[in-house]
Amino acid sequence: MSRIALGTMTWGKDTEEEEAADQLAAFVDAGGSLIDTADIYSGGHSERIIGRLLGTVVRRDDVIIATKTGHAPDHHRRYDTSRRHLLASLDASLRRMQTDHIDLWQLHVHDPCTPIEETLAAVDTAVASGRVRYAGVGDLASWQFARYATWQSAGRGAGRTPIVSAGAEYSLLNRRVENDLVPALTDCGAHLIAWSPLGRGVLTAKYRNGVPGGSRGALPHMAAYVEPYLDGRSSRVVESVCTAAEGLGVSPLAVALSWVRDQPRVAAVSVGPRTAAQLGDILATENVRLPREIREALNDASAPH
Repeated sequence: MSRIALGTMTWGKDTEEEEAADQLAAFVDAGGSLIDTADIYSGGHSERIIGRLLGTVVRRDDVIIATKTGHAPDHHRRYDTSRRHLLASLDASLRRMQTDHIDLWQLHVHDPCTPIEETLAAVDTAVASGRVRYAGVGDLASWQFARYATWQSAGRGAGRTPIVSAGAEYSLLNRRVENDLVPALTDCGAHLIAWSPLGRGVLTAKYRNGVPGGSRGALPHMAAYVEPYLDGRSSRVVESVCTAAEGLGVSPLAVALSWVRDQPRVAAVSVGPRTAAQLGDILATENVRLPREIREALNDASAPH
């Protein structure tokens, strides 16, 4: 599995299909393999675009598809990880992506209205049927992940599927996972798929002098997503990243991405470029390794309060 995952949250909304095709081709040509999506991304359009590009732009066997399930935006409740909903959503994802299996199927959310034994039994059914290869979870609290992973581990001899991964936001601007999720992953033998490793774009230094036009921070539906990282503390971290980048002769993006990628228990970093040019900048960081002194300086500069 590639250490960089191609995030597709914007496909079908901010990223048109032609641009998505260019991204996917460049990603696989550069050795990338992990494609990160979800059944709710752009109302399912992200998965549909992936389905149309598989077999035309890239071969199915050349990619590892990771998708997520558990949201129920059209139902009477926000989350639904019942057996009925999960297996129906799995079949829908397979149809949209025109494939017979999902490589990594993740429970996107925790549903307090469904017993975990029912939820995880549905996961076991999906794996036993061949429609799913591996199981993970999305952005769950550490205690929720530990409960899911322990339940599955306790019944391993009964055919239960291990939980191999968890997804969470992780960057120099947000290190909360280090408090409890990373220790839980370590204890359970699972790994992290880190999303937003560039601090929602802020760590690229594009916001040093304000919000540039055309950036996510300038889009009405994305401004609130970026705004929390436009504060004084974040600015100080960005300046530290820029200082490191100047010293190494690389971009701030390369410094921020490499820091997350090489952290303990991180299996992959999921990035969501909107253009092929942005993806090119990301792929160029593959061979960047931060010296110990710079890593330690960034650790100090970004240490949570």
